[in-house]
Amino acid sequence: MPAYRMRTTLVCVTALAAASTALVSAPAAAAGPPASGHSATRAAIDAAVAAGVPGVVAEVRDARGLWQDSAGVADLTTHQPRGHGDRFRAGSVTKTLVATVMLQLQAEGRVDLDATVDHYLPGLVRGNGHDGRKITVRQLMNHTSGIFNFTEDATFAKRVLGIEFLESRYDDWTPQRVIALALRNPPPFEPGTSWKYSNTNYLVVGLIVERLTGRPYAQEVERRITGPLGMRATYFPGSDPRLPGPTRHYSTFTEDPGTTYDVTELNPSWAWAAGEMVTDTADLNRFFAALLGGRLLRPAQLRQMTTTVPTGGNLPGQRYGLGLIEYETSCGIPVWGHSGGIHGSSTQSFGSRDGRHMVTVNFNGDWVGGGKTIVSAEFCPPRQPPE
Repeated sequence: MPAYRMRTTLVCVTALAAASTALVSAPAAAAGPPASGHSATRAAIDAAVAAGVPGVVAEVRDARGLWQDSAGVADLTTHQPRGHGDRFRAGSVTKTLVATVMLQLQAEGRVDLDATVDHYLPGLVRGNGHDGRKITVRQLMNHTSGIFNFTEDATFAKRVLGIEFLESRYDDWTPQRVIALALRNPPPFEPGTSWKYSNTNYLVVGLIVERLTGRPYAQEVERRITGPLGMRATYFPGSDPRLPGPTRHYSTFTEDPGTTYDVTELNPSWAWAAGEMVTDTADLNRFFAALLGGRLLRPAQLRQMTTTVPTGGNLPGQRYGLGLIEYETSCGIPVWGHSGGIHGSSTQSFGSRDGRHMVTVNFNGDWVGGGKTIVSAEFCPPRQPPE
């Protein structure tokens, strides 16, 4: 695939307006690491395109204002460049918004995170060694539940993640059906004894949100988060396979590694509360700045969200909280946020602990890594040449 090098860049040095009216009192916090001038970030974006990513779009918000950059193309057919405001599928970044809603419900006294799954959804998680009477809501949220990850189920992986996706991309799924598929497999460990990322956990969390509120989980996220923050590019498509243009999403499959496929259209109902969200870079920076800045959660809930557990060798250099990742950059500076991957799209959205320095990056191809390299480039000061 040719490495298209078109680029657009926009720098704004005016102060950013507040994303929204504070929903709860924000605690005082120290400023994040100083901006590096973004030259290293720009170089890392260029390197990703040179490595084969069709297109990259990035946005940084820091003390100096707004910096946006893009490289490569949105569409391999028309060669239209990627641009700011392009919407994309954000995959597992969805989990952080769902976890935020759950923590708001906890603050309202409507859920006990240390109660069992069975307390809220009797009999849902049962079979092949899984037992919802022994798994807590908190364990779902920090991936210590031991529930099997449905994307690793052989039938699902072949049908949805392999080249058969080209035939099944419009299939409709319910969370109950996907959970049942996961439970055909034994758990990798007993609840609370280890850590393993499982998308199934957040399907269950989404169902708990619906049981507690009486509303669709997506409607609750919109009512509590995306609406008040003015995240106008963000929505939850349900079974709608379309993606607003112009960006196309591209993938390769192990069965045919030499071919690049347009996978833009897909029914994301299987991902549901674990990863169906569509958004853009500005909205994700707005969300994480509000979250980390204390405008969405009370201090007690934000402390719980940022209380992390080790991930072992599953996510190197990362620890996991309640729907939130603590990532140690290449220079040792910790940043907070979440990654997201879904067919043809890879997203990284991370920031300083106080949310004052944020970077969000999206690739519209899923076969080349390096998104976290861009995050590290933004937060790590450039090395000075020896004297």
